[in-house]
Amino acid sequence: QMQLVESGGGLVQAGASLGLSCVASGRTLSTYTMAWFRQAPGKEREFVAAITWSGTNTAYGDSVKGRFTISRDNANNKVFLQMNSLTVDDTAVYYCAAGRNGLYSRRSEYPYWGQGTQVAVSS
Repeated sequence: QMQLVESGGGLVQAGASLGLSCVASGRTLSTYTMAWFRQAPGKEREFVAAITWSGTNTAYGDSVKGRFTISRDNANNKVFLQMNSLTVDDTAVYYCAAGRNGLYSRRSEYPYWGQGTQVAVSS
């Protein structure tokens, strides 16, 4: 069983940057695709970004393309999400997830989830 723990959330002003981290335990994440999703109040959980096990391939949701960057450090069982040019629409709980290798935007492809970290962006 894999446990995922996110960190780095907080309150920032619009236009600022914020970096999130996710550390895995229980299993090495080096053979898994890692992803970030987010869920705003009253909305469905939304795909943000994914990265394949090698880090070679990435995918992003349309709303974050060009602003967010996903990366990973397999040696330390970590995945990161760098968020730039934040807007109030980025306010959400951000979740780290792990799934089989490939690039998937569907929640159902990810059996392992963290508890989430809150990101709030003020105008």
